[in-house]
Amino acid sequence: MYFRPPKFITKLFPGFIWSFPEETDSVFLTFDDGPNPEVTPWVLEQLRKYNAKATFFCLGKNVEMYPETFKMILDEGHAVGNHTYSHQKGWSMSVGGYIQDVDLADTFIHSTLLRPPYGRIKPSQAKVLAERYKIIMWDTLSRDYSRTLSRRGCVNNVIKVLRPGAIIVFHDSFKAEKNLRYALPRVLDYIQNVKGYRMRSIEY
Repeated sequence: MYFRPPKFITKLFPGFIWSFPEETDSVFLTFDDGPNPEVTPWVLEQLRKYNAKATFFCLGKNVEMYPETFKMILDEGHAVGNHTYSHQKGWSMSVGGYIQDVDLADTFIHSTLLRPPYGRIKPSQAKVLAERYKIIMWDTLSRDYSRTLSRRGCVNNVIKVLRPGAIIVFHDSFKAEKNLRYALPRVLDYIQNVKGYRMRSIEY
């Protein structure tokens, strides 16, 4: 079972980027929650094999702890985005508290791209942040973080709904590592060798 945001949610936030429907031959891989010194280098190696570029939505606290791993992402030519400093759920925070956490992350990440953790952000928070950030959501969620989802199910969550312009979410984290190590090489192969799509980073 894959997750794609329902249409009423996307209509509530029309200024968010959910996909790139104008694209005809490209998809956009994204990785949340890193950098991770054990998982992220492996992800970069897999991407390199397919000449694929991706966007890494990083936690500020992880960039602070692992600056060398963050530098590896940049050196490989990938894009980076802000995923807050400490993986906050916007729904349970004040506007000021959430903005402060995002801004703290920006002191380490320096990106105009933002992805709210869990996709949970209040309209009041989004209104303020949209003045400085492009808010990037997704239309294809691998659910690699799920402890109950099979490794094959993680692959199927992506390939069964894959279409040009899709923004696909994986996670370069310990929690997702088991499913990710199985799913990512198979998804990369399917995207390139079965569908023939390019894999590009998100640029604004």
